[in-house]
Amino acid sequence: MKYINAAEILPDKLVREIQKYANGQLIYIPKTTGNKEWGTLSGALSYYSERNRMIRDAHDRGETIDDLAERYGLAHSTIRNIIYQNHE
Repeated sequence: MKYINAAEILPDKLVREIQKYANGQLIYIPKTTGNKEWGTLSGALSYYSERNRMIRDAHDRGETIDDLAERYGLAHSTIRNIIYQNHE
């Protein structure tokens, strides 16, 4: 992230007011627009949501955690977390 001197972009009155609180310190000013949820732009969120739904459905039909771990290449603990994340 590139730093910008506040005096270059902010009015003098505002810079003096900020100096009362953070004189000489680096501060971060967040964007006003909210960040997108992880995976929404890349499609990863929908991919993993669908995969996890399929894992839960298969388990509900009687497939074992061992079978699901083997099929999806995931650790047993990961399969357990997926199965029980929405059942609590």
